[in-house]
Amino acid sequence: MAAITSSYITAFLLGLFSTVHCIAMCGSVIGALTLSLPAEVRESQRKMFPYVLNYNLGRILSYGVAGLIVGLLSSPLTQLNAHWVLQILSVIVMVSMGLYLAGWFPKFARAERIGAPIWKFLQPFGQKLLPVKKIRQAFFLGIVWGWLPCGLVYAALAVAATAGDPVKGGLVMLSFGAGTLPAVMGAGLFTGLLASFARNKRLRQVAGLSIILVALATLVWPADHTLHHAQQQQHDHASHVVGAS
Repeated sequence: MAAITSSYITAFLLGLFSTVHCIAMCGSVIGALTLSLPAEVRESQRKMFPYVLNYNLGRILSYGVAGLIVGLLSSPLTQLNAHWVLQILSVIVMVSMGLYLAGWFPKFARAERIGAPIWKFLQPFGQKLLPVKKIRQAFFLGIVWGWLPCGLVYAALAVAATAGDPVKGGLVMLSFGAGTLPAVMGAGLFTGLLASFARNKRLRQVAGLSIILVALATLVWPADHTLHHAQQQQHDHASHVVGAS
């Protein structure tokens, strides 16, 4: 249970520390979506808030569905006691994402091509929802937006894969989405103010290093937890044998 909880925390921190990436990438997306709103809505942050919120709720729902799918696909490896393979893979992906965010591994951007076919299929459905005039349109457009190719999302999906279970994988991705929510909501409401923040080189490096530290921490902690769990099982088994004799 504790190992799964750590996956939720890892995913949340991954989303939170990637603020500058979210603002730089998703900020332009949600900025464009905001511009599609009626003028009377754009001129009032109070009126714009429910639209921006529903964009993000739809986006995070798609993350949850993606996590469910990844958790389902990865569950056979967990049953074969190959969880460590998924763990190491998730660390490699997160470290790569951290290096990319810091500006030290630009080639990681090529990983975003993985989701291009899905986006190519879904993008026309999103275009049909424009211009946004109703809140439910914003929600459904957010669902489409959630499948936009993004290396950060793929890093979170690598963490979700370690859950080895569809429901837990979905919850990991919902935790990740919750971590990104403050940045993307802020980008939707204060686009111009946060744009320069996202371009700050030093802040991007700090964010990238933070993600790398989180990745390395997940590599160490579950190993200790697994060892403790195995020792506890051996102790319980031994106690049972002694008690039976």
